[in-house]
Amino acid sequence: MAMGDITEALGEEHQALLPHIDELRVIADRVDEMSQQEVRRSLDDVHQFLTQHLLPHAAAEEDALYPAVGKILGSPQATATMSRDHVEVSRLTEQLGWLRSQGTTFDLEQMRNLRRVLYGLYALLKVHFAKEEEIYLPLLEHHLSDSESHHLLHKIRQLAHGAHKHK
Repeated sequence: MAMGDITEALGEEHQALLPHIDELRVIADRVDEMSQQEVRRSLDDVHQFLTQHLLPHAAAEEDALYPAVGKILGSPQATATMSRDHVEVSRLTEQLGWLRSQGTTFDLEQMRNLRRVLYGLYALLKVHFAKEEEIYLPLLEHHLSDSESHHLLHKIRQLAHGAHKHK
């Protein structure tokens, strides 16, 4: 693995996730224009993406990426704010799951709550990904050897795949 491959590979993973994240905003924008059936189907798709893809991705970052960044920065606490983002994403995903469970139709208050949760997830994830790409990935590229980069990337993919398999 040539230096820069880890940045490229992790950037590509983010690029694959971003259309789904952008969909959070699209659904939030249109939630009151959609039929109840469309809302339900969209929420099911979003919830599946979050629980089956995004949260396993976050768990893999916690277990592999953030310790590597913490080591480079000289403190395991260096990534604490990013970990806190993951906690909030998980909390909002749970709220979305709860809102989905509230029957087959949504009243005005539930629609407002859906919009709030979707916009919250969208904003948080867009900023979170930008921080990783603009700060963490360049750090890894400049401080890890080719061997370390290869090992880290393999570990992240293995953890994300394993977490996805067990969901």
